Amino acid sequence: MRKRFLAVALCSMLSMGAFVGCGSAQTATTQKFEPIETEFKVGMVTDSGTIDDRSFNQGSWEGIQGTVSDSKKTKYIKPAGTSESDYLKEIINLYDGGFKFIVAPGFKFETAIFKAQKDYSDAKFVLLDGTPNDGQGNYIVGPNTVAISFAEQESGFLAGVAAAVELKESNFGFIGGMEIPAVQRFNWGFQQGIAYANENLNTNITLDESNILYQGSFDDKAGGQQVAAQMYDKGVNVIFTAAGGTGVGAITEAKQRATNGDTNAWVIGVDVDQYNDGIYDTENNKSVILTSAMKYIDQATHDMIVAEQNGNFPGGQSLILDVTNDGVGIPAENPNLTEDTLKTVNDIYSKIKSGEITIADNNDDGAFVK
Repeated sequence: MRKRFLAVALCSMLSMGAFVGCGSAQTATTQKFEPIETEFKVGMVTDSGTIDDRSFNQGSWEGIQGTVSDSKKTKYIKPAGTSESDYLKEIINLYDGGFKFIVAPGFKFETAIFKAQKDYSDAKFVLLDGTPNDGQGNYIVGPNTVAISFAEQESGFLAGVAAAVELKESNFGFIGGMEIPAVQRFNWGFQQGIAYANENLNTNITLDESNILYQGSFDDKAGGQQVAAQMYDKGVNVIFTAAGGTGVGAITEAKQRATNGDTNAWVIGVDVDQYNDGIYDTENNKSVILTSAMKYIDQATHDMIVAEQNGNFPGGQSLILDVTNDGVGIPAENPNLTEDTLKTVNDIYSKIKSGEITIADNNDDGAFVK
């Protein structure tokens, strides 16, 4: 089955590949791609964190590895820092090495790609979760660049509904990394999902404003663990962590509590299926990850490489991956969710896709959950 991107001025140029449970919330991050022989080399510059960060770096790299059959035609470089100059240095190093299809995973690359797309016009750039800009509010997606963003509010909504329906009555919390639009959208969607479940699905979930916090960093594991401990001590049972490495700290805290017999400390993962990160009992495959709000980063990367190989690279376009093109969702399988919960979420997924349910990508009307 083929899927199409929803994009500005882009009709059916691209296909989204086959997803597990197509047309439902049961989509997976571990889809296997058909490797292809590319005529070009594909490079990637990592964002802060490691190549196995279970987030944007890893997802992007897995998309590259799973698509390009010749490993000698793939390479990633980890920059010394996270400044524009650090990113540009490694973009140039890749370009000089013949890697003229370059993936940049994260909004921190916006100004670096803005410059690179002009200076290296014969290269192709894929910017995930951002739009090239000059740092002064001028946004330009060059003809050799595609900017991909995700409808985080939709995956946050689905995760909120799933967690609410599964637990019925509980106290929830949210830990974000930096207070940037993508993280905010996760938060707002999560709040709307809880509100929807309370109003329509006979749940009684609370999300107090005091339990909604932006840590200010994506790599403060100790800080994330400390904040999570404080929330759990206050009676919060489920924490949605849209915070990268900071969120790993929250997972660590939940695992420690579960190991000590606390069965009421759950985490909702982000970006990818984080179930394995939350395993505290290997023998019985028990994890503190109730579900995850996912963005199909590897699929997006795969599709851009295939598009370039087929001569259909959507240069100059800003693509939005959402429920309508199966670009976001929750994991297909999680032992912590019952079949009834998944059935309910799948039904809601279909209603979002049809337009029966709409989810705001802002908080203009104030908090959704009091």
